[in-house]
Amino acid sequence: MATVTTPPVATTGADTAVRPAEAPVPRRFSVGRLLAWLFLMLVILVSLFPFYWMLRTALSSNNALYSGTDSLLPVQPSAGGFERVFGIQTGQEAIDAGGAGQPINFWRYLFNSVVVSTLITAGQVFFSAMAAYAFARLQWRHREKVFAFFLAGLMIPAIFTLLPNFVLIKQLGLVDTLLGIALPSMLMTPFAVFFLRQFFLGISREVEEAALVEGASKVRVFFRLIIPMSWAPITTLAILTYITSWNEYFWPLMVSYTDNSRVLTVALGVFKSQTPQTGPDWSGLMAATLVAALPMLILFMLFARRIVNSIGFSGIK
Repeated sequence: MATVTTPPVATTGADTAVRPAEAPVPRRFSVGRLLAWLFLMLVILVSLFPFYWMLRTALSSNNALYSGTDSLLPVQPSAGGFERVFGIQTGQEAIDAGGAGQPINFWRYLFNSVVVSTLITAGQVFFSAMAAYAFARLQWRHREKVFAFFLAGLMIPAIFTLLPNFVLIKQLGLVDTLLGIALPSMLMTPFAVFFLRQFFLGISREVEEAALVEGASKVRVFFRLIIPMSWAPITTLAILTYITSWNEYFWPLMVSYTDNSRVLTVALGVFKSQTPQTGPDWSGLMAATLVAALPMLILFMLFARRIVNSIGFSGIK
């Protein structure tokens, strides 16, 4: 009996497309990969441990802190530190708990910090964007030399400008005012101008030239075209500026003398100096520090990816 052999059927492209995709090859275990993950976890733990210790101290009883220094958990857990921060405790209750009897005007300091940081961020971003556009797009004599001279300001330490700024603020009569704290940083900074200029240089000139041909002015092109196209780096710069101004300490310390203009960073230093009978009010101080830092931590975590992408896209490596 003859055996019939069936010829192989040619595989078409459609048949190939129907075939299931091959399963991804699992990564093989390696000692190097394990050590890398362990090292990364160790770095994360070391970075987060100060925040945990701050929370542990804030939730501890101030009278029992010195007797439980070897404990990783809150010592005699209590919310007294947060109660002193938000003004819930009376002066006598705070003293009995081992804290400072003088209350903290937390909401006033928080309001001052928000106002100062908002003024600095709005002014610095707006004026830096205009300066960056002038350096990136406008044609004028010695533009590159002026930009190089302006960029040299990055090499000047900030402490060198404290005394001239203080003399200027004093002559303007703005000492112990919120405007006096914000004014030296409200106009522009070399970093902000450089950051935005790098992005403006990457915008296509054809789009801008088309708007100019249709009769738009340079001012209209800047506000109606350049700013909307640069919304990502402008937002990133605003976040970085807000965080920096929120954490500023030395300049507000020089200018503010009363609660009318005292910001949170300076108020924390004043609160630490109010030493009760048993020593510094570490529980209240850590609670106030945690509450003051929490808004900036949340802000950075929400926009961390945007910040990193914008810095990389702007050419700052």
